[in-house]
Amino acid sequence: MMSKYAIRDAAEEAFALLGKSERLSSAEWSGVLSLGAVAGELFAEKARSVSALHFGNGVYVRALIEISSFCRNGCRYCGLRSGNRLAVRYRLSKEEILACCERAALSGFNTFVLQGGEDPLQGNEWLADVVSEIKRRYPEKAVTLSVGERSADGYAMLRSAGADRYLLRHETANEEHYGFLHPKSMSARNRRQSLFILKELGYQVGAGMMIGSPGQTVAHLVEDLMLLDELQPQMIGIGPFIPAAGTPFAGETPGSVETTLLLLSLLRLRFPKSLIPATTALATLAGNGTECGILAGANVVMPNFTLPGVRGKYTIYDNKKCNGSESAEELALLESKLNKIGYKIDYGRGDYMKN
Repeated sequence: MMSKYAIRDAAEEAFALLGKSERLSSAEWSGVLSLGAVAGELFAEKARSVSALHFGNGVYVRALIEISSFCRNGCRYCGLRSGNRLAVRYRLSKEEILACCERAALSGFNTFVLQGGEDPLQGNEWLADVVSEIKRRYPEKAVTLSVGERSADGYAMLRSAGADRYLLRHETANEEHYGFLHPKSMSARNRRQSLFILKELGYQVGAGMMIGSPGQTVAHLVEDLMLLDELQPQMIGIGPFIPAAGTPFAGETPGSVETTLLLLSLLRLRFPKSLIPATTALATLAGNGTECGILAGANVVMPNFTLPGVRGKYTIYDNKKCNGSESAEELALLESKLNKIGYKIDYGRGDYMKN
């Protein structure tokens, strides 16, 4: 058993390793992960200081708008999978999405995040028209898309329409594990190619993985971290796996909150300027998950601005936290929660700043 002095010395070596410019090897990532089991709080403490250096005590807020619960895919972990008979489907119209954006703008938000399944009726041309109208009405605000895999031409069309950012979690970098989690029509190779295409098109790109998904090993997490090292994304979204009713993984054990928090800290140390959210999944598994995520190094929160009548239908996993967080009362509560741990809401666009 390591003494507390040996643990601190090893953590200092890990901090130096995570700060080097060269990509880390598999062995180096494995060593850092193994140390995290005994030095998690030291990593979190260092991550907070790094986050404060680049972002102060501000936490960016993004207005999340879940535009459709229809999806053509059959991902085995997702409650929106095409074959889930328990899923309740809806899709927002262009006018409804614009109404959500208006409410968010009136609340002071400067980023709209449009998230949804791969809905065949919300194709590239339709979505490009929506994005174009949002940018016409709110030219100074950022539009982030999280709408799954598209063709290269589709990504380009949406970028030309004005989309600023694109979130596309890779979920797992290991091809065999990816195949276990997803249908045969999807591949880790295509997901990887999409991420690099998005970067080439000038998007601020977000990647990330589930923590504790069925079949996941430490070796898989090492591959995930190595992919992120190669991609250098501007945004990184991770959250614990949570089972969803009506899916093949409905009876599986949720991912670990502690492991998720450790990885948030490691990601902040490795990617100091990246925009990293404290995800809804983390808040769902732990009542104080948002605060814990911020204290582990996250610096983004996404209040839900989806229409109240359908908000509870976007069930990507069970018991998803989906309260009316866009109300003045809920925003005041979020501000209060952040104030208690030494942070405050930052309503700025929160773009990635390279320098």
